[in-house]
Amino acid sequence: MIEHKDAAALIARMGEAARQAAVELAQASSERKQAALTAAADALHRRQADILAANNQDMEFARNKGLADSMLDRLRLDADRLGGIEQGLRAVAAQPDPVGQVMAEWDRPTGLHIQRVRTPIGVIGVIYESRPNVTADAGALALKSGNAVILRGGSESLHSSQAIHACMVEGLRQAGLPAAAIQLVPTRDRAAVSAMLQAQGLIDVIIPRGGKGLVGLVQQQARVPVFAHLEGICHVYVDRRADPDKALRVVLNAKTRRTGICGAAECLLIDRRYDERHRAALIGALLDAGVEVRAEGELATIAGTVPAQADDFGREFLDMIIAARLVDGVEGAIDHIRRFGSQHTESIITEDAAAADRFLGALDSAIVMHNASTQFADGGEFGMGAEIGIATGKMHARGPVGAEQLTSFKYLVRGDGTVRA
Repeated sequence: MIEHKDAAALIARMGEAARQAAVELAQASSERKQAALTAAADALHRRQADILAANNQDMEFARNKGLADSMLDRLRLDADRLGGIEQGLRAVAAQPDPVGQVMAEWDRPTGLHIQRVRTPIGVIGVIYESRPNVTADAGALALKSGNAVILRGGSESLHSSQAIHACMVEGLRQAGLPAAAIQLVPTRDRAAVSAMLQAQGLIDVIIPRGGKGLVGLVQQQARVPVFAHLEGICHVYVDRRADPDKALRVVLNAKTRRTGICGAAECLLIDRRYDERHRAALIGALLDAGVEVRAEGELATIAGTVPAQADDFGREFLDMIIAARLVDGVEGAIDHIRRFGSQHTESIITEDAAAADRFLGALDSAIVMHNASTQFADGGEFGMGAEIGIATGKMHARGPVGAEQLTSFKYLVRGDGTVRA
């Protein structure tokens, strides 16, 4: 354990180094940033065996710690997942550079020409649990957007994160960019998290990715602006005019593809007027797939379901568990989601365009879908190459946070000896 004062000193040193690096990054050419990311991807490819060995150490630590299966799944790396991380780095490298992009421009009668252009935020702090891929994703997106980043991964992913971070640093050095542009907090101690949350003047924004414990800590202690990434309490609503085959495919994928990600469906809402045979088949398919269905009302009469408790609605299971309830049409679904949702991702399954438009228009979640699995709530699937997280707040960034969302803007004003009357 390190004392709070020691953690504060550590974060202060890292923050000062990051601020210096951020000055250089803000002016770095697109070519140098692309070269750094490509070199990092090459390093990750070469060091695959070392990264997997480090991940095995983390998996053993996590099992001994008693982590749930869903968290172990988030932590686990294999050749395919490393290939995905490498592909993500190359995809971000190939994207247009957002820094300096002209967002809008106009002329004034006074003779002024005004441009609003994208500019880096500065220093970003990312606090995450379990998922070592965030080390690469966050580092890549911060670099692409001209920001320095301080990463604090979960205690159980320390070795994996360090191995991936070493690849990111190699890429920076090969491109002649400062190694302090992407830093990893080198301790498991949670005092470092508190120090980051209070690092005013050093860190410009914090992005948390984790469960209720981390979110609660951020809400209590943050003195730095936060891009909120709260729970993924995602809903799928099956409307009375849903195509049964589409409903079956989407619901099964939304729940079972990967249960430990924030885009996994946690609650199934079914229109009370949806055909009872299709309703039973849908619940039966979930049960056959090994999902524990915590059902309410008429749905609880279906063999194999478990009676739902009050706190099963509005709960992020991150497991092969789903809460299920009948609702009175699209308005009932909207009311339920407004009450129990976390403003992450919701989906409606229907062939009724009016019902779909009502659902998409009335809900204020960061992502609202029609006839699509909530598992698509991912920056890579949105064409961003990678993401730092899904922002569920309403300020600055919402939904997948990619490179463009990690920029602010400034105004460039040009005149010709122009004075104000």
